[in-house]
Amino acid sequence: MMRHLNDLTSKGIDLRTIVEFLALNVSWILVLAIPIGVLFASLMAFGSMSAQHEITVIKASGMGLLQMMLPIVASGTLLWIFTFWYADNILPDTNLRLSTMIRDIQRLKPTFAIESGRFTTQIEGFTILARNVDTTGLMTGVTIYDRSRPYRLNVVNADSGTLAFSPSLTRMVLQLYHGEVHQSLTRNVKDYRVVSFERHQITMPADRFFFERSDVSGTSRGDREMRISDMRKIETRSDSMASLGLRHVDSILNEHLAYLFGRRDTTLNAQTPLSTYEATSRASTLVSTLRSTLEGESYRSDAERRNADKYEVEIQKKYAIPFACFLFVFVGCPLGILVRGGNFGISAAISLACYVAYWITLIGGETLADRNLIHPAVAMWMGNVLFLIVGGYVTIKVNAS
Repeated sequence: MMRHLNDLTSKGIDLRTIVEFLALNVSWILVLAIPIGVLFASLMAFGSMSAQHEITVIKASGMGLLQMMLPIVASGTLLWIFTFWYADNILPDTNLRLSTMIRDIQRLKPTFAIESGRFTTQIEGFTILARNVDTTGLMTGVTIYDRSRPYRLNVVNADSGTLAFSPSLTRMVLQLYHGEVHQSLTRNVKDYRVVSFERHQITMPADRFFFERSDVSGTSRGDREMRISDMRKIETRSDSMASLGLRHVDSILNEHLAYLFGRRDTTLNAQTPLSTYEATSRASTLVSTLRSTLEGESYRSDAERRNADKYEVEIQKKYAIPFACFLFVFVGCPLGILVRGGNFGISAAISLACYVAYWITLIGGETLADRNLIHPAVAMWMGNVLFLIVGGYVTIKVNAS
C-alpha cells in the first residue's frame, strides 16, 4: 500500500475509491494473517495459562495436553476450511479488481492545477504558462504552446484567461482575452501567420484527470486471479501440449533414424549420383533443418511445462497456506506452555519468528519451483512439513511431561 500512497494522494482520487483500494489490499493480506493469528492466539492463551499455573492444575486433574487442545484444534479446522474457501472463491475476484484498479490509478494523471510562473505540461500536446494566477482562478500574462497537431505549432499569448472543465468533464475549456496567435507549419517554415483576437477559446482533452473504472468482465486473469478449477484446465492443456511436443520430437527422430539405418526409399538409389560438394550441401541443409525443428519443438514443450508448473505452484499454495491454520495450533499451544509466554511481547516475538521462517520457505520454494528445480507440491508444502515436525515434537514432549 505504501508503494501506491503517492498515487492515491497526488491524483485527486475520492475517499470512497481510496477506502475500496485499501479494502481490496486487506483481502489478500487476510489469507496470510489468519494462520499467523492462530499461532499468536494459541501462544498467548496457553502461555498465559502456563504462567498462572492453570496448566499444572488441569494436568493434576487428569487431563492431558491433547484434551486441552481439542477446542483449539476444532477452531483451527474451521478456520482452515474458511480460509481455503475464501482463497479459492473470493480472493481471485478481489485480486482482479485490485490489479485493474492499480492500472486505472497509474493511468490517471495528477489533479490539474496551474501555478503562477510555472510551466504546466499535464495536458498532452499543450504547455501552459500563466505568469500570475489570483484566488478566483483568473490568469494573467498567459502563454500557450499548442503541439496537439503534428504539422502545426501555435503559440498563443493573451493578457488574461480562465480555465474550466466542460459540463461532461471530458474537455477543458480555456477562455483567453486580448492576445495573438502565432501559427507556423512544420512542413513550410515560411508559412507564418499572426492572428489578433479579443476573445479566443481553446478546448483540450481532460479524460485522464478523472478516475474511471475499467470493466473487469472482459479482463484476462493471471494465475493469482483464478480459481483452482480454472487453473487446472490451463495446467491440463499445457501438459497435453508439452506431451504432444515430445511425441513430435520422438516421431521426427525415429523417422530419420529409420532412414539412416536401412529403411531407405529405393527410388533414391535410381537417382544420378551426387558430387561430394552437393551431397555435403544437402546433408548440411538437412541437419540444419532437423536441428531447427527439434530445438523449436523442445523449446515449445519446455515452455508449456513451465507454464503448467507455474499454475501448479499457485494451486498448491491455495492448499498449503490455509492448512497452516490447523498446523499452527500444534505449534502455538505447546510452545506457549514451554516458554510461559502469556504476555503480548513474547507471543508476538515467537509468532514473528515462526512467520518469517514459514514465509522464507514459501517464497524460496516458489522460486525453486518456477526455475523447475523441485516439484511445485514439494516447494509449497515443505514449510508445512517443517512446522509439522516441530509441532509434533513439542506437542509430544509437553504432553508426556
